[in-house]
Amino acid sequence: MTDYKILIAQAAALHEHTVRHRRHLHAHPELSFGEHETARYIAAALDTLGIPHVPIAGTGVLARIEGRGDLRRAVVLRADTDALPIGEQTGLAYGSQNAGVMHACGHDMHAAALLGALALLNSRRDEIEGTVLGLFQPGEECCPGGASLVLAEHPFDAFDIRAFVGQHVDPDLAVGTFGLRAGVYTASSDELHITVRGVGGHAAMPSRLRDPVVAAAQIVTALQQVVSRNADGNIPTVLSIGRLIADGATNIIPDEVTMQGTLRTFDADWRAGAKERIRAIASGVASAYGTEAIVTIRDGYPSVVNDPVLTRRTADILGALAGTDRVLALDRRMTAEDFGYYTAHYPSVFYRLGVGRPGEEPQRLHTPGFAPDERALDHGAAALAALALSL
Repeated sequence: MTDYKILIAQAAALHEHTVRHRRHLHAHPELSFGEHETARYIAAALDTLGIPHVPIAGTGVLARIEGRGDLRRAVVLRADTDALPIGEQTGLAYGSQNAGVMHACGHDMHAAALLGALALLNSRRDEIEGTVLGLFQPGEECCPGGASLVLAEHPFDAFDIRAFVGQHVDPDLAVGTFGLRAGVYTASSDELHITVRGVGGHAAMPSRLRDPVVAAAQIVTALQQVVSRNADGNIPTVLSIGRLIADGATNIIPDEVTMQGTLRTFDADWRAGAKERIRAIASGVASAYGTEAIVTIRDGYPSVVNDPVLTRRTADILGALAGTDRVLALDRRMTAEDFGYYTAHYPSVFYRLGVGRPGEEPQRLHTPGFAPDERALDHGAAALAALALSL
């Protein structure tokens, strides 16, 4: 049986190495599907450890550690590696060297913790039942999602996947704590792209035009009825328009207006129905104003659905590692994660790693000031290793 206290002590002994990995990745962030240098760095780190690996999904890396017994039996540990188009404002000495790009969602922490976990597991090969696969996945932040590209290559078909494990930092949880939830955890997400076409011209003569600006404004308002008047009150749903461009001027009405937004919910049937309502409302309102709406909905990520049995076992393992009082129950989140693709195919668990700094207001994910506490890397590495050994 794994001695979890020894495991966390061994992770702490690797702290300097894990931090070095994290700081290098943090200083050299790359956007989704452009993680070329990131993949090279991870591959070199795995070579140093003597862990075999292959490229996957273009800019991803799949590592493999074989233990004992039936090597078809496998646990997959996944970390994402892409950064966000955000200019860093942390003031850290190891801040981003790539202008306008930042690891503001903690993917540098995820990758470094997985490297630490693989180092721990590589020294415990005789304790591994079967195979551990370490997946450094690109493109989580951008549709179609790196997870979908990984699965398209069928890398796990030869294995009996017992558990697919994902770990994500959470600044609202203190260092040394974990959070998880059985069943549906995150929302599905879809991207809305709507173009309203009319006839533009001089703003002083609107009667001669078919104004797409007015029509677009009414569509934005009318779309709010998808949630307020169509969604079941028991199914959380969000529909937000985050971008609207009417490229005219004070005295010019443009020929077209474009808008973009997101649809989030937890129910697959309602998700499909909501898309139909969006198309119908946008087209109907546009027609009423003498304009045309072209609606494109890009299917995004499915909900993350944690296997109930795996979730209970994970809670027990993390409780043995950190203490049962440090394993917290989480609410559902309207955020989305392409890890949902894995949960749709394999028994999976996705949990949160506390990175909050004691006594400080947490810096939110996806903000230029996000600066997680690096002490969490020890807990993240130990947790991944413990789950690989015990699930």
